[in-house]
Amino acid sequence: MDFMELIRERRSTRAFLEKPVAQEVLESLLHLATEAPSAINLQPWELTVVSGEEKKRLSRLLVKRMKERNISCGPGAKKRLPEVFLERQRELLKTIEPRLPEHGTFQDFINEGSCNFYGAPTAIIISMDQAFSSARLTDIGVLVGYLVLAAHGLGLGSCPIGLITAFDTDIKEELSIPADKQVVIGVAVGYGDTAAPINGARSERASLQNVVKWRH
Repeated sequence: MDFMELIRERRSTRAFLEKPVAQEVLESLLHLATEAPSAINLQPWELTVVSGEEKKRLSRLLVKRMKERNISCGPGAKKRLPEVFLERQRELLKTIEPRLPEHGTFQDFINEGSCNFYGAPTAIIISMDQAFSSARLTDIGVLVGYLVLAAHGLGLGSCPIGLITAFDTDIKEELSIPADKQVVIGVAVGYGDTAAPINGARSERASLQNVVKWRH
């Protein structure tokens, strides 16, 4: 697939087939993702790949904790967002709501879906050593960009999952990740269910005039 086409086509997948992803495919994905650049080649990321019964057990735990603690997905803002960002959020809601499973609400779908990795057969948990400052989160972001594009190029669906950071301690205990690591983000990976209406949702991107300033 042409790389420019791959960038334009990739979208988050929120419904997956139960078909497992073969070990060699996951290894190819991770080889590509970890080609990502990082500041002075620190490569601060650490990846835990969870599949099969381990992934199902992790999902059950996260859904249980989410309901117990009444934790909900949000933009992670420190104060009320400017209207331009709220409008983008509303546009996403309008795109997704008509495609939700019957009797489901947007918030419930996003909350439980995030904790269940939207039913994907594999979850990749990305962490980094707490010795690093928040500046290294930029490197993690670049890695995730490589990962989701590589997944699409390999015929896989993916979806970055931020809500799981609310369960940092639970995840580390469940997956034997050392306490001095920070869970930064998760990524659901698997074969997308092309028949699921939710996967037909396509959010728009802001025009360049709204996000770019030119100085000559």
